[in-house]
Amino acid sequence: MNGIGILGILFVYFGILFFIARITGKKHSGNAAFFLGNRQSPWYVVAIGMVGASLSGVTFVSVPGMVRHIDMTYMQMVLGFLAGYAVIAWVLLPLYYKLQVTSIYTYLENRIGPRAYKTGAGFFLLSRTILAAVRLYLAVFILQTYIFDAWRIPFALTAAVFLLMMWGYTHKSGVKTIVWTDLLQTLFLIAALILIIVQVTKGLHLDFWDMAASVKQSPHFRLFVFDDWHTKQNFFKQFISGCFITIAMTGIDQEMMQKNLSCRNLKEAQKNVGLCSLFFIPVNFLFLCMGILLLNYASQNGIALSSSSDTLLPDLISGGYFGITAIIFFMIGIIAVTFASADSALTGLTTSVCVDLLNVSQYSERKARKMRLAVHWGIALIFILIMLIFKAINNTSIIDAIYTVASYTYGPLLGLFAYGILFKRKTSDRAVPFICILSPVICWAMNRLLKTTMNYEFGYELLIVNALIVITGLRLAGIKTVLRG
Repeated sequence: MNGIGILGILFVYFGILFFIARITGKKHSGNAAFFLGNRQSPWYVVAIGMVGASLSGVTFVSVPGMVRHIDMTYMQMVLGFLAGYAVIAWVLLPLYYKLQVTSIYTYLENRIGPRAYKTGAGFFLLSRTILAAVRLYLAVFILQTYIFDAWRIPFALTAAVFLLMMWGYTHKSGVKTIVWTDLLQTLFLIAALILIIVQVTKGLHLDFWDMAASVKQSPHFRLFVFDDWHTKQNFFKQFISGCFITIAMTGIDQEMMQKNLSCRNLKEAQKNVGLCSLFFIPVNFLFLCMGILLLNYASQNGIALSSSSDTLLPDLISGGYFGITAIIFFMIGIIAVTFASADSALTGLTTSVCVDLLNVSQYSERKARKMRLAVHWGIALIFILIMLIFKAINNTSIIDAIYTVASYTYGPLLGLFAYGILFKRKTSDRAVPFICILSPVICWAMNRLLKTTMNYEFGYELLIVNALIVITGLRLAGIKTVLRG
């Protein structure tokens, strides 16, 4: 398919998003609509939209390739997501709704103090800015490679245009618009996933039942690992990691929880989280099944695959093995999942800066709105700057390293919230920033030491270790506070 055709799809796609933004922002465009959607978001709409916002273009590309090396054991972590969402629904959401917060980090101020509040918000801003920019960069890079390089359009211009479009449909009503655009983009994602599977199945000359049998009989159809405690794919390691990753990257993440807080009441927010968690099982299962089908196709047709698992889907799709239709669905899927994630991040980061750092509630509605628009522009410009840095470096290993660094920053957040919820004793608010900064440093040193002495490298359990160090530090600071008192 030529670039003009794909560009036409992009224009139609963004036209639909702008149309939704116009409808949702017609009557409500103030801060109450932007931050919390006037607390009128239908819970089922939020639930479906959160699926797309929780995934990313990286997920769309990488998960099918996982089956090459770890079979379908990723589903063990997906089951852990369910447990994590249960904690969010029955522990965190009641807490947030009881306090009627706009920013979830307000809880840290009420429980520990203002420094804990600012520290938590700071770690969120750092983590989410980097991760959102990386995700957006990867999607824009794919589009640049497919279309705009051939037309000699600079990457900087492509990135700026996409950010401008995203700013255009989110700046007026924020979350009130996002819950509906994310619904649409999630439906596009699921449709693209199913239709690509259909195209691959046609390429294998299989009907539905033959396809199901082919997946089930594959040597890669291995879901659980109970007998090997040393592997990272052990069920208990994967399940527990999935649980804590969900709590950290959803339950204590302003971007993700902002839409949950836009529901009418706690009961509807809990139903939203429950439905969202159930959606993750079939969606991820289908991604992995698609990976098995792609491997079967490559094997039957003698296609040499790249050493990187991440390129399994894009290599076979772009190679034209499944026709133009599959390329169209692939592009739609990448665009949908990336922008569902990135527009939520843009809105969540704007909210956190306005509420947590600038405290816009102390100003008049008119001045607060001007400040919000300025921050919204600022976050978009920061995204562009980070994307240009990645483009200049042009090294995927750097991107992987940044993902690893960002994963360190969720541990202190998890530790702060866990301490506040699990322990009644007060701690030293002054010590919080030092403890939260020191914890990732200790984790990095431990990781280097273990890798050198025992050839062991932290995986997902790093998040838990990081949080435990913060909790321990807060407990010790609490003892000192009591003794001084």
